[in-house]
Amino acid sequence: MSYNEGQLPPFAAKTKLIMQTARLTLRPWLDSDAETLFKYASDPDVGPRAGWPPHKSVEESLKIIRTVFSGEGMWAVEWKETGEPVGCVGYLPASVSNLRIKDDEAEVGYWIAKPYWGKSICTEALQLVTVGRLFP
Repeated sequence: MSYNEGQLPPFAAKTKLIMQTARLTLRPWLDSDAETLFKYASDPDVGPRAGWPPHKSVEESLKIIRTVFSGEGMWAVEWKETGEPVGCVGYLPASVSNLRIKDDEAEVGYWIAKPYWGKSICTEALQLVTVGRLFP
């Protein structure tokens, strides 16, 4: 299956879609994820690499879940082994992106908690979001 450059696969627009691999579940963020989000998003090595400041409170993390992470095309990256969200992956259509991109393009973004760095989680999650399958 192929898509024209800048075109997202049709399933990616369904934000309520839950996608899985052997290790990950991509699912909508929940209010109950706020404490775990804060645990990882307050790390000063995580947020700035993704373009945002470290979270300062659980309340701030809850606000991010309810605003930024509740938008279309955003998923919590849940590590199946623990059942907790360890990052986020998603896309922003050109109409809401801060980047100067064409109208038919999207910004793709992600972050993963520091204890999970180096495990190819971002690659795995991005493959699901962009093409719906894993490459060998």
